Amino acid sequence: MTEQTKPIALYYWPTPNGWKISIMLEELGVPYEIKYVNIGKGEQFEPSFLAISPNNRMPAIVDPEGPGGEPISVFESGAILQYLGRKFGKFYPADERKRVEVDEWLFWQVGGLGPMAGQAHHFRQYAPEKIDYAYDRYTNEVNRLYGVMNKRLADREFLAGDYSIADMACIGWVKPYKNQGQDLDDFPNLKRWFETMLARPAVDAGLQVGEEHRRNIANDQQAKKVLFGQRTG
Repeated sequence: MTEQTKPIALYYWPTPNGWKISIMLEELGVPYEIKYVNIGKGEQFEPSFLAISPNNRMPAIVDPEGPGGEPISVFESGAILQYLGRKFGKFYPADERKRVEVDEWLFWQVGGLGPMAGQAHHFRQYAPEKIDYAYDRYTNEVNRLYGVMNKRLADREFLAGDYSIADMACIGWVKPYKNQGQDLDDFPNLKRWFETMLARPAVDAGLQVGEEHRRNIANDQQAKKVLFGQRTG
């Protein structure tokens, strides 16, 4: 495993996407420092952050010991997980067949579970009025995705067989299952995986990073405007 002597800077807020990277860094046991990006106050739009994350979304990292010994910044949670997995040779297999399997489930989360669960959160918790179609559409789609995971986990402990970045990517999006209108008792294999994941010390530690900053913004109109009213420019 590559030795990390200088801390990796993690630009972070305690959300499912942020948790992916705090969990990975805890699992790796490498030094890192948190750079909080308060998304409710609009800190993700500051020029210094946009220089490393042009999509004005966290998480992002700056590794002072990047390729060739030079610093590198990486944005997008999936890309960060892959970068860290390659660099440190853990939780992201070198064997191509096994790596493809991990990538399948990582991209499944990035393109499916995360966006759909995020929309379920939005229309169930934050929408100024209940829109029945949207409420049902996203709640039902998350239910379908949970079913995909449940079936996948019927004959294996983790999504890609061995524990990997794919599991780290998904756990934060399953953690708030109640807010998505789901009951884990309906998905026994997923529930077993969920409990196994939470029992890992590094997962627990990663989920606790910045917990003191978490708050319910459902009644914070200014934060909702910052988060949900964005347009180009």
